[in-house]
Amino acid sequence: MDIRKTGLIALIAAVPLIAVLPLPDFWITQLNYIGLYSLTSLGLVLLTGIGGLTSFGQAAFVGIGAYTTAWFTLNLGYSPWVTLFIGLAFTAISALVVGVITLRMSGHYLPLATIAWGLSLYYTMGNLDALGKYDGLLGIKSLSIAGFDIGQGRAFFVLTWAILLMLAFALLHLLDSRAGRAIRAMKGGSQMAEAMGISTFRYKVTIFVLAALFASVAGWLLAHFQRTVNPSAFGLKMGIEYLFMAVLGGVGHVWGAIAGAGLIKLLDDQLQVLLPKLIGTSGSYEVIVFGIAMVLVLKYLPDGLWSLVERKLPRKQRKVDWANAAALPERSKPAAGEVVLDVQAIRKQFGGLTAVNDISFQIQAGQIVGLIGPNGAGKSTTFNLITGVLGMTSGQVVFRGQAVGGKPSREISRLGMARTFQHVKMIADMTVLENVALGAHTRGSKGVLPAMLRTNRAEEQRLFREAQRQLERIGMGAYLHEQAGNLAMGPQRLMEIARALCADPALLLLDEPAAGLRHKEKQALADVLRQLQREGVSILLVEHDMDLVMQVCDHLVVMEFGTLLTQGTPAHVQQDPKVRAAYLGTEH
Repeated sequence: MDIRKTGLIALIAAVPLIAVLPLPDFWITQLNYIGLYSLTSLGLVLLTGIGGLTSFGQAAFVGIGAYTTAWFTLNLGYSPWVTLFIGLAFTAISALVVGVITLRMSGHYLPLATIAWGLSLYYTMGNLDALGKYDGLLGIKSLSIAGFDIGQGRAFFVLTWAILLMLAFALLHLLDSRAGRAIRAMKGGSQMAEAMGISTFRYKVTIFVLAALFASVAGWLLAHFQRTVNPSAFGLKMGIEYLFMAVLGGVGHVWGAIAGAGLIKLLDDQLQVLLPKLIGTSGSYEVIVFGIAMVLVLKYLPDGLWSLVERKLPRKQRKVDWANAAALPERSKPAAGEVVLDVQAIRKQFGGLTAVNDISFQIQAGQIVGLIGPNGAGKSTTFNLITGVLGMTSGQVVFRGQAVGGKPSREISRLGMARTFQHVKMIADMTVLENVALGAHTRGSKGVLPAMLRTNRAEEQRLFREAQRQLERIGMGAYLHEQAGNLAMGPQRLMEIARALCADPALLLLDEPAAGLRHKEKQALADVLRQLQREGVSILLVEHDMDLVMQVCDHLVVMEFGTLLTQGTPAHVQQDPKVRAAYLGTEH
């Protein structure tokens, strides 16, 4: 049996087993706290480890869940099971408001904004009479099911860990889905994700809210476990500790959340006893130890403790279960001779510098057009203007009869324009198949909830079937299950082309696909481009390798210092004295 599957079965079986074993109540209590902390850290795995967003405000969402159930049960006599959903609603609304305001920020602004959010909620909870100020709310009832009192011991342990494991598996399902691949794509920056048609802002808000909901569930459980709530458990200190738990355990690993929470909880208790004895005076010295440990982990083990376990576990190959899946619908193909792309006098100015000066050219269906010129000619800027990465100062780009100038790159992608990048952009720890399936994001529709509930399997099979088809189309069918980060430069470039083809584009834009390739790899690339042309794909090629350009292009557009030098067939361009002087060099 697969070692990973065996481990998961053992973990699930351990919960009822621990509940019936004659363990001391102290250890059951410890496991209860570890489960509660793990729930909150689980949200940080999604938010920080997978999505790349740093938040110190998780403790505040724990507080919303705890205070909501405390107030409604004490003052209005509501059932705790009703207050769970009320708390989730309050948490979702507050997280949505905070997310919409803060998630447009980048760099250090987002962590600072979540610190401000956490502090403001902490002091709000501590100063409201209705919430008991800093004394909090007392006398909260324990949870019960059909008259059975769950209490604070073994029954509570089973409930907490059942919820924890359920959400952990839901998160694993999410990460292995169309939505999960979109979330993973954001960590390396938004450019690649947006080029795949992904709304990165929408996904950022989604995972921020989802992480907050995980924390709210933990707060609801915590309130009925401790039977009292006060602001001290939801301040900035706890927000930092939750993040530390996730980082120490392995912020990019679902099971790292449990490992980190368990280690911190157990160490915290032991250090509180040992350090005062060693130092000879009382104080929160464990915080100093955790701070030093955090620095050491970030320095020497940035992927956390669970990464050590992950390295020992064999990577399971995905079961190929999509052979009989239905094909994805295809967009209408341009008719022969149709103008697919019409670039009309586009201009881009950066202050007083004109990087692109009134460039115009067309691409017809089935054509390969090369955009060439010396370094600094403005090729990449032109490429980015066409694909929506940059906004134009003036001019217009018309794609299949529709003006796309000023549209964001994700909307242009959805219309049927796909691209690769000058420097390969991929998710190194995903397989080649999963990276290529990311390109078909706009051809699917299942979101976060269907992924977590595992109701998206039919669509996943269709996406993987398409990804395999495109890999086989360009001769990379043998690399399906290879980890993308293990590929050499040539196969990585081809993988990017397969990913772009997964979008079923009417126009494929390739940004220096031959950069860094050896001679045989360039010949293989040329063969792929000719094959795509025979299949009716239109291509815009930005390239420095003139041998490749002359082999495959039907039409060349030559730029120099941001201006159009000339355009025409490769033979015409080769004989143009202006081009020979500026780029190809003159014969002696």
